[in-house]
Amino acid sequence: MDEKVQQPDAALSADRKPRDVISRALSKMYLFVVFAIIIVIGALVSPYFLSVRNLVNIITAASITSVLAVGQFFVIVTGGIDLSVGSLAALSTVISAILLSNHQSPTVAIVATLLICGGVGFMNGLIVVYAGITPFIATLAMLSIVEGFSYIIQTGELIQIADKNFASLFAGSLGPIPAPVIIFLVIMAVAAFVMNNTTFGRELYAIGGNREAARLSGLPLTRDLLLAYAISGLLAGLAGLMLAAQLLQGSSLIGKGYELDSIAAVVVGGASLFGGSGDPIRAVIGGLIIATILNIMNLVGIQSQPQLVIKGLVILVAVFFSSGDGPRRLVRTIGSLGRKKA
Repeated sequence: MDEKVQQPDAALSADRKPRDVISRALSKMYLFVVFAIIIVIGALVSPYFLSVRNLVNIITAASITSVLAVGQFFVIVTGGIDLSVGSLAALSTVISAILLSNHQSPTVAIVATLLICGGVGFMNGLIVVYAGITPFIATLAMLSIVEGFSYIIQTGELIQIADKNFASLFAGSLGPIPAPVIIFLVIMAVAAFVMNNTTFGRELYAIGGNREAARLSGLPLTRDLLLAYAISGLLAGLAGLMLAAQLLQGSSLIGKGYELDSIAAVVVGGASLFGGSGDPIRAVIGGLIIATILNIMNLVGIQSQPQLVIKGLVILVAVFFSSGDGPRRLVRTIGSLGRKKA
C-alpha cells in the first residue's frame, strides 16, 4: 500500500521539477531576452535605430534615469520607496544654477547641491524611522515640499547656466564616451560592489527580506535605513546636476515624472517592491530598456499619450515575469492547456 501511495507523489514531484527549473530560468533571464527583443524590434521599425548617434542618444538619455534608479534601488531593497527623487533632481538644478549665476565655482555649486539633496534624503529617513510614517506618504509629502521650495527660490523664471566648466563636467565627453555615460557606469559599479561585497549591502537585503528578523538579529536598522534614504537623495542631486548641465538651466519643473521612471527601472530590472531582492546592475538595465522603448516610439512618431500606455504595459509585464509566482503560473497554465488538448 505504501508503494502505491508514494508513486503519485513521485510522479508529481518529477513533473514539478522541470516546471520549477523553467520558471526560475524565466525569472532570471527574461530581462536580457526582453532587451534583445526590443533591440531587434527597433532595428526592424527604423533604419536609424542602430546608428551610432542614436545609440549614444539612448544611453545618454538613460543615464539620468539610471542614476536615479540606483538611488531608488537602495530604498526599494529595504521595502521602502522614494517618491521625492524627481523633485530633488529639479531642486538640484535650481540650487546649482543659482550658485553658478552668483559666480560661485563649479566645485562649490556641486558640493553644496549634493549636501543639500543628501540632507533632504536623510530627512526622509528620519521621518520614516522616527515618525513611523510609511515611506510612500513620507516621500510623497517631501515631493510636494521640495517642489514648492524649488519654485520659491527660483522666483518664477528659468535660471540660465553659462559656466562652461560645469557643463563640460556633466555633459561633455571623455574622448568618444559622453560624461553622463561614464558617471552612471561608475555609480552602477560602486553600488553593485556595495550591495554584493559589503556588510551594509547584505544588511539592506536582510532588512527588506524580513525586517523583524533583522531587528532581532541585532542589525543596525536605523542607521542602515537613514543611509539608504540619504544615498537616494544624494544620487537624485547628482542626476539633477547632470540635467542642469545638459539643459544649461535650472527649473523647478524639470524633474517631473523622473520618480516614476526610476521606480519603473528598478521594477523592470526585477526588484521586488516588497524588498529583499534585485541588484543595481539590473536596475540600470531596466532604465536602458525603458529609454530604448521611448526612443523607438519617438522614431516611429508615436504621440506622448500612447507612449504612457505602452510604458505602463511594459511595467506590468516586467513585474509579472520578475515575480516568482508569475512565471510559475504561466508554466502551469501552458502545461494544463497542453494536457487538456492531449
